[in-house]
Amino acid sequence: MTIVIAAGGTGGHLYPAIALARDFVRRDSSTRILFVGTRRGIESRVLAHEGFELVMITAKPVMGKGLVDVCQAALSVPVGIWQSWRILRQQQADLVVGVGGYTSPTVLVAAALRGISRVILEPNAYPGLANKVVGPLVQRIFLAFESAASSFDRQKVRVVGTPIREEFLAYGADSQETIKPDGQHLLVFGGSQGATAINSAVLEGLPLLRTLLPTLRITHQTGEGDYERVREAYRTLGISATVVPFLYDMPTVLRTADVVIARAGAMTIAELTACGKPAILIPLPTAIYDHQMKNARAMEAAGGAVVLPQANLTGAALSATVNEIVSDSERWNRMRRGSLAMRRIDAGERIVDECYAIMGANHDINQSFRKAGG
Repeated sequence: MTIVIAAGGTGGHLYPAIALARDFVRRDSSTRILFVGTRRGIESRVLAHEGFELVMITAKPVMGKGLVDVCQAALSVPVGIWQSWRILRQQQADLVVGVGGYTSPTVLVAAALRGISRVILEPNAYPGLANKVVGPLVQRIFLAFESAASSFDRQKVRVVGTPIREEFLAYGADSQETIKPDGQHLLVFGGSQGATAINSAVLEGLPLLRTLLPTLRITHQTGEGDYERVREAYRTLGISATVVPFLYDMPTVLRTADVVIARAGAMTIAELTACGKPAILIPLPTAIYDHQMKNARAMEAAGGAVVLPQANLTGAALSATVNEIVSDSERWNRMRRGSLAMRRIDAGERIVDECYAIMGANHDINQSFRKAGG
């Protein structure tokens, strides 16, 4: 069986797809997974590290772009559909999974034209344009949040959560972990590409944070573009920290963190809640449809996070909030329980079950189509 997954651009689209790919392989080790992406995203770097095959197509983003870029993106659509058609024919795909972003629509259109089973996964509380556009073409729509259901045909919708890599699930929900009186671990990360605003606020607040919590350990993922600036700032301040441009082994680092400062992408929320981590969330203010704020407010409502809008972000406010959480064991435990309350660990298995049922119903149609030379 061959499954084609159209996902990439950012970690928020790619990592749920990787988790789902592994769930398919766990179900049947002979399953072949092929990712479709572009050279613009992080997929070429990350998928090689994760051991999955990647092929490239022509696709360009539309949302948030100027008129020239939108026109170029529109012109790339027929090329992308033709490339996707060839890939699906050559690979004899049995299923196509779209995870949003500008890569997936052309692949899903080609799958519909070829009569191949097709589904989409929407990990955000408010769905992106790509998934809303292709929703009528697919047979099943898997959502992480109930709030996204109103954008789709309700009969196709299944609210299952976000697929999580198995390494995160090693952290048990019944763990009796307590906050340490000293030597707490702070993890800072701004998504797969980093976040300059978060980096700057952390650096601004470091002197105060070190005064309030002198034994605090810090792991700081900066993003490639801001790495040298942040590393040099820690060195100048004489503060020891683990500063890296990208965290490939996020599960290990996240499991050891006591509090996390992060953006509020859907994958981030899923990983935080899988590990039951109290978080300070700073939603990306330019996110399409403000979906990160909606994600963040959902976790805050569950009791697992404090939301600090970027417009109000200062180093002092950020450092004070970290101190308030880790210095109050009762509050830390309440936030940990609130985070765990959102934990969904069976999303991948449920999606795989549904996909097998869809492929079974579609099998005879696909076989007839291929035998006819389609």
